[in-house]
Amino acid sequence: MKKRYIALIALIGVGIGWLSLGGTAAILHYTSSTEFCVSCHTMEKPFLEYQGSVHFSNPKGIRAECADCHIPEEPLDYLITKIRASKDVYHEFVTGKIDTEEKYEQHRLGMAEMVWEQMRENDSATCRSCHSWEAMETYDQSASAQDMHAYAQTSGETCIDCHKGVAHFPPQMELDTSEFDHLFDLAKNTQPSAENVYPIERIQMGELATINPTVKLATVESDGDKRTVKVSGYQMKGAETVIYMGEGQRAILATLTDQGIGALKLGEPKTDAYGNEWRSAELTGSIEAPVLDSAEPLWAYAEQLDNVYCATCHAKIAPHHFTVNSWGPVAKSMGDRTDISELNLEILTKFFQNHAKDVANHE
Repeated sequence: MKKRYIALIALIGVGIGWLSLGGTAAILHYTSSTEFCVSCHTMEKPFLEYQGSVHFSNPKGIRAECADCHIPEEPLDYLITKIRASKDVYHEFVTGKIDTEEKYEQHRLGMAEMVWEQMRENDSATCRSCHSWEAMETYDQSASAQDMHAYAQTSGETCIDCHKGVAHFPPQMELDTSEFDHLFDLAKNTQPSAENVYPIERIQMGELATINPTVKLATVESDGDKRTVKVSGYQMKGAETVIYMGEGQRAILATLTDQGIGALKLGEPKTDAYGNEWRSAELTGSIEAPVLDSAEPLWAYAEQLDNVYCATCHAKIAPHHFTVNSWGPVAKSMGDRTDISELNLEILTKFFQNHAKDVANHE
């Protein structure tokens, strides 16, 4: 075969390769543009959310486009992401899966969880293409942001664990209220002979005290639904109306009436390192409210509360990250930012405090 034919064939091959590869690259590049992403009717709602975010408009004039957050730069992850995105075209033109606002909200959680999972798998690669620990000036951050970033680094968290609502509204997690009702069903199985019992909600100990939920009560005697129980903790001088979890641990177990203060069995006073005087305190009285024979169902319910009211905004914080005393104000400040009920916040706080790092026998 003459050389000019070989050269011609080679040139044609190069041309075809250039057109196919170059054309593919051009198509991939075009379909990664923000203009293309928001051209679909179903992207109108997320686009409006994005326009109201700091990634769209900010004092520094830096804008993160759709691809900057959703498409990794690493070649294999890039191709996998583009292949996955083909389903969006299918649902746009075939199924109409999210073509109304009602449908979009119905599927918001599922869509968000899919993106969150992908970002966890690649360690939030798209976030870190712009942000990095090394370039972060933490002294210019709020105290809480500094604490959370330090915690994230030491505990191996990734960006998306905390920054889920940075460009789009996070899905509204809903609490399964039947789980709380189920606690009362379990309480029906609590035997009169149960050695220890745990209130599901705040209960009255006759005219003596109000007992908080989850508090361990030792059974003295029982007669059907009526039980004589003992609550044990500590009293601090100057705060005689409450019984605390432990010496120096200000988790309130019970709030006392004047009659309850007079009925306390107190130990010898002891002064702590801060000059506070503590002594052991026991109160015995009668209750008639539903109680559980184990705290575990309450802790399981509290973990659901954690998932709904805490982990939708930031990564879950292990209970042993803070002390008993620290958890009280931390939980309250976080609870004030949500619509969690007073009772649920108390159960959640007690879960954290009972598993805090300074609780005896905690590993």
